[in-house]
Amino acid sequence: MDGEGAAHGDGNPHGHAEGAWPPGAYQQVEPDRLTRFVLRVHARSPRWAAPLAALGCVGIGMAYALVSDPTRSDPDAAPSCLLKLTTGLDCPGCGGTRALWYVLHGDLPAAARHHFVFVFALPFLAYLFVAWAGKQAFGWRLPELRISSPVIAGFLAVWLAFSVARNLPWAPFTALYV
Repeated sequence: MDGEGAAHGDGNPHGHAEGAWPPGAYQQVEPDRLTRFVLRVHARSPRWAAPLAALGCVGIGMAYALVSDPTRSDPDAAPSCLLKLTTGLDCPGCGGTRALWYVLHGDLPAAARHHFVFVFALPFLAYLFVAWAGKQAFGWRLPELRISSPVIAGFLAVWLAFSVARNLPWAPFTALYV
């Protein structure tokens, strides 16, 4: 014994009662019923369930873009984006659905016209999804796409600059207005 535990008289070298939490430690909270249910479902579900569910969500979004044809709205129709409806400004994602529609039809210049950042990011997002889903469902080990924090910060800065520039009311920025 090192004397510290002996000084407390409990034989514990850390100086606190057996079973008590040390100072500054967080006590683990008992999960609620919903959390326990989700954990049970996750433990019992097959490996391919999460990638399939994610693929289903992406498929539903793509089907919506194809069926709704966002490129055919009336010129005087009210915008569906709340920010554009209330302020008249394009939001950071404005034009994304139209860009997806054009990508699905193979018209990359028109897609880039509506949302260049989305079109640029699409191959990276697709690869990240395939790598994750392949690993989850089939155990594939595709080369890992390592994206550092400065690269992510740079991408977000470019996206922010694009979002601001597309709302400026003078040329050449008016060409970015959708």
